[in-house]
Order: sequence, then C-alpha cells, then structure tokens
Amino acid sequence: MGKTPHLSPLPLSEEGSGSPRSRYLLPSAKALAATPREYRATKLVIVIGIFAVGARLIFINQPYVDHWSWRQSDVAAIARNFLQNGFRFGYPQIDWAGDTPGYVGTEFPILPFIAAVCYKFAGVHEWIGRIQAVILFAVSLPFFFLLVREIFGSTAAVWASFFYCFTPLNFFAGRSFMPDVPSLSFAIVGLYLFLRWVEHGESSSFFVGAIAISLSLLIKITSIVIVAPLVYLAVAAVSDRRNSRKGDLQIAPAVLETAAPCAGAWRAPLKFVLFAAIALLPSAIWYWHTHQIAQKFYPHHVFGAGGIRIESFSWYWHIAQQTLVSSLTPALSVMALAGLFVLQSRDRRNSRLFHWWLAAMIVFIIVVGYGNRHRWYQLPLVPIAAAFAGAGCAFMGSKISSRLAAITSSILLAVTFLILAFVYVRPFYESSAAQLRDAGLELKKVTPPDALIVAADMGDPTIFYYAERKGLHFLEQNAIYNGTPDDSEQAIENLEQLRRRGATHFVFTRNTFWWLQSYPEFLGYLSKHATLIETTPEFRIYKLTAR
Repeated sequence: MGKTPHLSPLPLSEEGSGSPRSRYLLPSAKALAATPREYRATKLVIVIGIFAVGARLIFINQPYVDHWSWRQSDVAAIARNFLQNGFRFGYPQIDWAGDTPGYVGTEFPILPFIAAVCYKFAGVHEWIGRIQAVILFAVSLPFFFLLVREIFGSTAAVWASFFYCFTPLNFFAGRSFMPDVPSLSFAIVGLYLFLRWVEHGESSSFFVGAIAISLSLLIKITSIVIVAPLVYLAVAAVSDRRNSRKGDLQIAPAVLETAAPCAGAWRAPLKFVLFAAIALLPSAIWYWHTHQIAQKFYPHHVFGAGGIRIESFSWYWHIAQQTLVSSLTPALSVMALAGLFVLQSRDRRNSRLFHWWLAAMIVFIIVVGYGNRHRWYQLPLVPIAAAFAGAGCAFMGSKISSRLAAITSSILLAVTFLILAFVYVRPFYESSAAQLRDAGLELKKVTPPDALIVAADMGDPTIFYYAERKGLHFLEQNAIYNGTPDDSEQAIENLEQLRRRGATHFVFTRNTFWWLQSYPEFLGYLSKHATLIETTPEFRIYKLTAR
C-alpha cells in the first residue's frame, strides 16, 4: 500500500513551548505533562487551583445576607422544602406564595436536592449549599486549562487558569448557593471533551461530553450560549472532511471515518446528531415540565421569566462598564482585549473557538437585556476573557527577550490583578440583607409555625427562609413583588386583600422604615388593625387582627 503523507501525525512544535505536539491529537491523561515545560505548567496550575479553592472556603458558612441573598435564599428554601416535604424532585417549592404549596418552575433542581440529602445527615447549614459550587469550580479548572492549552498553548493556559480562578465575578459566584458556576463548569467540561472527541475520536469523551453539556443546560438554561463554540467545532470537523476528499493533508481522527467511501461516511454526521440529542432533549423535557408546573400551580411563576427584553443603549453601556471594571477587573479586561486581536499560528486548529463563544455571549446580553441586570448572567464572560488574556500574556511574553524583564513584568501583572481582584470582590461579600435575616430569626421565635407573614422586604425572600414561615412580599401581585406603593391607599388596599387571604403578621425592615414617614395613612391603618409586638433598629413586627 502506498504511503499517505497527509495522515502522518508528524509533530509540530508548540508556539513558544518547545514541546512536540500532534497537529490533531490531544494529550492523553497519561501524557498531560509529557515535556518538562508542560510538567512545570501543570504543577503551577495545580498550585493555583489549591489556593483558589482554599480562598473560596473563607466564610463558606456565611449566612445568605450578601448582595445575592435573594437568589440564594430561594435555592436554600427549595432545598429545605425538599427535606421537609418528602423529596419531591419534580416539584420545587418556594416560601413566598402565601398559604399555597408554592410550586414553581425552576432549573433542574439537582443542587438543592443534593443539599437536602446532606441536610438529612448533617443538619441545615449554609456551607452545604455553598460547597457544591466550590467543588464544581475545582472540577472545571483542569478542563479549562487543557482547553486553553489546546487552543493557545501552555503559557496562555497557565495565565488563563490564573485569571479564571481569581476574577471577582467567578470568585464570588464560585462559593454561592446558586446554579450558575455549576452550570458553567459542566459547560467547560463538555466543550473540552467534545473538542477531544472531534480531534481524537474517543467514544468516552463523546458520551461524557454530551452528558456534561446536558447537565449544564438543565442546571441553567442560559448556558445555551455554549452551543456556539460547539457548532464551530462541528463545522470545522465537517470542513476537514471535505478537505480530506480534496486531498488536503490535515484531518482529525474523529472525522477521518467520514472520509471512507462506504459505510463510514455517515457515522460522524449521525454522531453530531446523537450528541445534540443527548445534550438538548433532557432540557427540552424538563423545561416543558416546569412550564406545566407554572401553568397548574400558584403563583404560576417560572424562574427567569421576563428576562428576554431588549433595553436602551445606556442599559448596555452600564453592563459593559460594570463587567470590564468590577466583574473582571481593569487588568484582566485590558489583557483580554489585547489577546482578542492576537494573531494565532495557522498551525493551531480551532483558534476561533473563544471568538465564537464571545459572539454568542454578546448576542445573549443584547437579547436577554433585562435579565442581565443580574451580574451572574455574564459569568460565561469570565472563561472567555481569561482565555483571551492568557493569549495576550503569552504573546507579549514572547516579545520580551530578557528573562529577567519577562519575570518582572509577569510578577507585576499578577500582583496588580490580585490587588484589583481583592478590591472589587469585597463589595460582593458586604451584607445587604442582615436585617432581613434578623427579622426572620425573630419571627421564628414569636410566631406560630402556621403564621402567614407579609413582609415589606423589597422582594427579597431571605426573611421567609430564616423565619421558616410561609409569606408574601408587600406589595404583591400574584405573589410577585410589585414594587413600593404609589400612596397609602394602594398599600392599605393590598394589605386588606392579604388579610382576607389569612395573613397574620406584618413586618418592616430597616430598608423600608421610610414608609412610616411617606405613607402616614397606612401607618394609621396599622395602628387600628395591628399590634406592634417587636421593634428594633433593624425591624418592626406587627400582629394583624383577624378579620
């Protein structure tokens, strides 16, 4: 048989690393550190990861009173309701739907369900919910390192991993009882394994990658943006197939089978379809179920509903400023913008993967404009920015001829980034709901278990979670927080409706004390139809008279 030179896996030297790498073959687990340079890079990333995980464990048992308190309290309430009401996985319950069961449409509730199982053995603790994000962040780190190493090289991968670990947005989200970091982690795992399958043809990578993407979408459907880089890889693979038919000399093993003239020609396209089915069908089934739950049960609510709305330019400008400065830090943003325009070697395959991911995120932020008022919606920008910043650091480092200058500039950049990250992550930890927790704990003491609480809480359910009582936000419309009253008449009418529905107690917290001066007629109404039973500088609790 004649030689087929275009299939010869002759190594190409990695840009700036001096290590031989196959043009298409990703390193096996046994060869992750096959060269001295790769070995040093792997050790460095392990050390970075240990520090990153350890730092996330600081204040791991912090109550849910930080700036993301309301979202974490909702997830925590679902977990405790699983524990108390029989682990009905398909029926997550919140606490702010009055005296109804409070079934709502949510993401696939695997995180609160696991927490509830742990509660059964260890008791209810905040660290149980938070630790899940820490663990899954740690799982994602080696996959992110390998993904960036394949696209941009070892030096870029080390820098990218460093930025990924300590970026303020990812750092804080990575210890919060929320689905965002777990979803992003599974997306990164799935993306890398899909790349490994495309490049190396491993069946295990194919199936595990598809399951990881499926879990990512189930846990948080906003991770659908990961489809863009997956499509990019699939298109590149199909392009390789076509090039192989024309005699092109570069072809990945996963699509090599499609070059066969007979039965093998249809296998890879069908596998792409199978991958899509495994990744997407479970989410389609689950979110259809959540829609049915919302249709059937009060308050007829699906988490995230109403987020798809295009906003004004000033809205997006604010998001851009917030992201570039306090979510990512100026140091990371500058390096990411530099790396975005670094020309990659033509010998590198799939060099536009992160560009596609970035483009998808920009479209997502525009289309889901109102939803992006929550910073965690921009979380996928962290690995994207980190990868580009890593590429920028590697490129600039290659232009510095002096070893001493290179080391000095690297230390200066790393220290600057860490200082900025510390400065910008601190506000995330600051309490914004301590008074709600204090009021909730007091309500737990002074009210019976069947009490129905009405809370002027600005829509934050933290008060109900710590009170372990059912209740309603005030003002409310179909159990959803409806803003502050226009006047005393509106406030009185709303509370009258809630009294008729069985409300037994009313509570102000410090952030709504101003109502007492702004709505004097409403205060007069309370003095006639309620008894003040507890007052502190943080909250005031009234017992409503029965109708």
